[in-house]
Amino acid sequence: MGEKQQRKPSRKITQILAGNLRGFRRAKNLSQEELADLCNVHRTYLGSIERGERNATLSTLETLSAALGVSVPQLLTKRAVKDDSSNQ
Repeated sequence: MGEKQQRKPSRKITQILAGNLRGFRRAKNLSQEELADLCNVHRTYLGSIERGERNATLSTLETLSAALGVSVPQLLTKRAVKDDSSNQ
C-alpha cells in the first residue's frame, strides 16, 4: 500500500485559529505566558499555535476556549474584525 501521508490542516484554518486566539487573548489582556499557565500548556507551544506553525488538538482547543470564555467554533471561525498583530 505504501507510506501513509500525515494529514495536516489547511493553512487557512491554522491562520484563522492563530488570529482569533491572539485577538481573544489580547482582548482579555493576557500575555501568552499567562494564557499558557491557565491552560497548563507551554508558552512556546501556545506561541507556535498563534503563529500558525502548529496544529492544536481538540482537547487543547477546548481548554483554550474555556480559558478565553469563547466557544471552539468561535476560535475556528473567521471574524470580520482583523487583529492588529503589530501590537505586543
